[in-house]
Amino acid sequence: MRFVNPEPDRKLSIAPMLDITTRHFRRLARILAPHALLYTEMVPTPALAHGRPEGFLFHTLEEQPLALQIGGSDTRECALSARMAADAGFCEINLNCGCPSRRVHSGNFGACLMKDPNQVVDIIRAMKDAAPNLPATVKCRLGVDDHDTEEHLFSFIRTVADAGCNTFIIHARKAFLKNMSPAKNRTIPTLRRAAVYRVKDAFPELEIIINGDLRTAQDVMAQFPHVDGVMVGRVAYEAPMALAEMEHALFGTPLPASHKEVVATFLPYMEEEVATGTRLFDMARHLMGLYAGQPGARLFRQRIAATVQDHAITPKDILDACPPPHS
Repeated sequence: MRFVNPEPDRKLSIAPMLDITTRHFRRLARILAPHALLYTEMVPTPALAHGRPEGFLFHTLEEQPLALQIGGSDTRECALSARMAADAGFCEINLNCGCPSRRVHSGNFGACLMKDPNQVVDIIRAMKDAAPNLPATVKCRLGVDDHDTEEHLFSFIRTVADAGCNTFIIHARKAFLKNMSPAKNRTIPTLRRAAVYRVKDAFPELEIIINGDLRTAQDVMAQFPHVDGVMVGRVAYEAPMALAEMEHALFGTPLPASHKEVVATFLPYMEEEVATGTRLFDMARHLMGLYAGQPGARLFRQRIAATVQDHAITPKDILDACPPPHS
């Protein structure tokens, strides 16, 4: 597969999320936000280097622009992953330097890498050598544990940028590697967007993307001109229509005529996948939040949940379960 867009527009992107940003979610997200840069789930580099990479790399042209995010610290594995990403047609490879989960300790990856910028330099250089035409980017936090001063952050950015990384996606919180779950790491550390703005001020030549609690189109628009782009997270899953509103605000793309129109547009994809043996729930679950806050949302979710046990339910039944428009 050839590159669709070697240097994607990062004004709006959707964060890599475990068990969320699957290929099925990405097809739905593309309906709601045609211009957004999409990301895979984080893929551990050992799975690419020593496992069966095809399942992690598979995607369709309809998902593009699409970036591959990897989690790892082994230079050779990361280089191999970059070469695979380029060959598979991804438009970017992103190194995770912000994941605070417990498993990052044993592999010394994710947020652990913010304590070792020289290792990140080696990884970025190896990836760029392996795939010269593929942009290599970094997603990180403001800091980690006691490495959380602005001096630490600026030093990390400067060091990694000197290796040829021009794009940094920064979650506007620090990470705690001990005694705090990933879920709590998304909410308890103080949100400090101004710190990300100062990174952009200090490094105007770099592309700086902000991430963290951007839940509405108003939130998104308020980030410009402080940064170059925004990355949204769980709101894209919990209330997918917010994506359409962000897309509309940033690019002028017309909003869907109705929530049901979104399901109707997603319907042919669900039907095609079911015909090949994919479980309906694997796709329909990504519609669970579509009617968030709307009358009839609960019954709609229940109909989707029923597909786990009732295999007679069809994609058309999901469409028919859409609540009627309310005045």
